[in-house]
Amino acid sequence: MQREVIKATIWGLLTALTLALLIVVGSRNLAHFDAALVAYTFSVLFATFGLTYRYAMWLQRPPTAVYWRQGWRTFFRMGDWRNQARRWGYWVFNDILINRFIWSRDKLRGLTHLLIMWGCVLAIAITFPLVFGWLHFRAIPDRADWYRAFIFGFPTFAFPVESIFGFLLFHGLVWASFLVIAGVMLAMRRRMREEGAAALQLFAEDFLPLILLFAVSITGLMLTASYTWLKGYAYDFLAILHAITVIVTFLWLPFGKFFHVFQRPAQIGVRFYKEVGEHEEAAHCRRCGHAFTSRQHVEDLIYTEKALGYAYEMPNSPVEHYQWICPPCRRAMLAAAQARLWSGIRGGAPLETPPYTDGDQLGAAPARRAMPVYANPALGEGPLGPEDAANFHP
Repeated sequence: MQREVIKATIWGLLTALTLALLIVVGSRNLAHFDAALVAYTFSVLFATFGLTYRYAMWLQRPPTAVYWRQGWRTFFRMGDWRNQARRWGYWVFNDILINRFIWSRDKLRGLTHLLIMWGCVLAIAITFPLVFGWLHFRAIPDRADWYRAFIFGFPTFAFPVESIFGFLLFHGLVWASFLVIAGVMLAMRRRMREEGAAALQLFAEDFLPLILLFAVSITGLMLTASYTWLKGYAYDFLAILHAITVIVTFLWLPFGKFFHVFQRPAQIGVRFYKEVGEHEEAAHCRRCGHAFTSRQHVEDLIYTEKALGYAYEMPNSPVEHYQWICPPCRRAMLAAAQARLWSGIRGGAPLETPPYTDGDQLGAAPARRAMPVYANPALGEGPLGPEDAANFHP
């Protein structure tokens, strides 16, 4: 068994065992744990193991490992902690809480993701504490029309059962279902009507998660309708059907498309990484002499390629490695090589590099020459606007 698999398995087991321990402690030694919900609990524990295992495997991939390690180093070395916390909060709000990067691509897609995300977050915030026995309600002995909430066995706030707050709280899963169903319908509309999405979609990756979310939401609403308006008609059957849809969703969670939800927070580390690269030493192209990215980024790319088994070194050349060539020059070199082949010239001339500005060829920036420029640069055509422009190489 590979070392990475063993490490990921250990992390998965530790996380699942920790959650199981928290369930026992938080429910006061299972005193407030509902045995009827044990199937839900085991499906969540399995999902916890699977998600942790996959996340640990993902973090051990060379490209991800470099971003993860350098992102944390960047976070702790940049400026003061107040400024870091402010930037972190800004990116959490924009990238995670409101999905601003998706709104930049398309307003309807942004609304779709927001509805699904917050519907799921609301449902999880209500369901998990109830299933684990971390949250329960009791009627106040001397006031039967009032409930008191107990969190981890400790008494907290009280509220009237017939109040607006009580109505909103006890029907929280209904509101979550409405949000999810609306988001699923918008997502299905895009999958069926937009040719670009239809050409790339797969059932397991694109339709199955939407079907599962819809099934969980609609069966939950049917339960509410059964005990509210139909005097419990078909309640047992609906409860079993709802349980099946929820359990299947949790069992499928580590293997499906929704795993990217757990990957998204790591993107904040990439944000810090890019920000440092914009203010630290730049990497100059060893063909044209122009700055094109950060020196740290190039060095990390070289390290990652070696770890993956790719060899782009250029022996007996001042360039040293292909990553020290900017993208425009790479395209120019490719075009020049194809032109030589078209002309019947094999082998070609060695890579042309301008003279360096000092004696240390490995650390010095070469004298500048004109950077290749191409017609129809297509600036502004990308979905991310300023970010695309900042990363576009004409």
